[in-house]
Formats: sequence, C-alpha cells, structure tokens
Amino acid sequence: MSLVPIALSRLGENDSREGQNTRALKWLLAQPGGRIVVVTPRRDFNGESLNRLVALPEVIHQSWRGFVAGSFRGQRVLYAWPDRKHLNDVWDTEADAIAVIEWSELATAEWIEDVNPVQLLPGKMIEPFMKAANSLVPLHNGVDGILEHIASMAAGYSPGLKWNEEDKLKADMMNRPDRWATITVEQVRAKCRHLGMSPKDVDTVAEILQRRKDGRRFNVRSSYRTFQFA
Repeated sequence: MSLVPIALSRLGENDSREGQNTRALKWLLAQPGGRIVVVTPRRDFNGESLNRLVALPEVIHQSWRGFVAGSFRGQRVLYAWPDRKHLNDVWDTEADAIAVIEWSELATAEWIEDVNPVQLLPGKMIEPFMKAANSLVPLHNGVDGILEHIASMAAGYSPGLKWNEEDKLKADMMNRPDRWATITVEQVRAKCRHLGMSPKDVDTVAEILQRRKDGRRFNVRSSYRTFQFA
C-alpha cells in the first residue's frame, strides 16, 4: 500500500458532502492509471457528481455486497464512505491509485496513522507526514521480539495473521501478565505499524491487548493454553 498513491477526502468547515465528493474525484482523475472503479456501500446512493460518474459506460460500479478488494490491480479506485473494516480491505490491493471519501472520523483516525494518505480539505491538500525516525519506545520483557515474530508470521500469509499466532499471543498475555503489565495499547499499535503490519492485523493485536487490560479472558485452543513466548 505504501507505494500506491492514496488520498482521503475529508469534510471541512462550511463544507458539503458534494464538495467532499468532488475533491476526491478530481484528485483521482489527476492520477495516472487504468479504469475507474467506484465502490459504495449500496448500489443506490446520494451524490450528483458520483452518480454522473457511475453512469459512464467506461466506469465500473461495485457495492460492498460481493466486493473483493484484491480485484483492483491496474485500476483507479474511488472508495466512498467505508467503515473501518472496509478501509482495512483495501490494504495492499495493488491499485494504481485510491481516493477514499470519509464518512466518520472515528472510522478513519487510526487508519490515517497506519496508511498516511494525502488529506483533501476545502482549499488545501495536506501531504503525507514524515514519520520521526527512532521515535519508538523500546518494549521490554521480550515484547519487542514477540511483535517482531508476529509481524514476520503475518507477512508470510496473504490474509495476514493466522488463528494460531493469535492464540499464542492470547495465551502469553494470560500466562505472563507481568510481561504486559506496563505495555500500553498505543505502544503496541505504534510498534506494529513500524513493522509494516496491515491495518487489519494492527487492529487485531491492539484489540487483543485492550481486551486483556479490560480484564477479559480468552478461549484459546487446548494446544496453546499453556503457551508462553520465551
């Protein structure tokens, strides 16, 4: 995803949804690449500019039902009003360019940190931010190594993190609470981002730790119930 031009059109002060849609469309049309694909939650939607666009015979229109993000290779994608799950689905799709139209800031806040897109606002464009080098706090008690292992295993599978790695992580958190006591969810999220994990996998690991800190216990398969990382 980092090599794919990607922009997020956001609703600004004294703005309109149509203005937000138009900014996304103009940015996408300015990007080189293949055929335009428009993805919306449903086939029917409001928005003059987008309805005119999907009426063109050369434009592909898809809805979330039956949608497969991996089919975007060689296409320019206008991705309208996704929730967090559907935002995660466009990770590493090999599209030529992706313009996302934001619906909820709650859905996109952490995704912006993960993906670092161009941000389109009324009258201005915010370029991707430069991430500070060596800004991560070392995670002690072996947590750095655990997350590095988890990231390397997730990178080996196209769907990302497998159930057995999740079970190992859950078991370690229950069997070694001392290891995780001083580690914050945001520290884990930042480390996972740094390791290049997909937003979906970043969310998974962070949510496991958050649930454990909330006092939740996990149902781990019997083969991993006593597991601990070295």
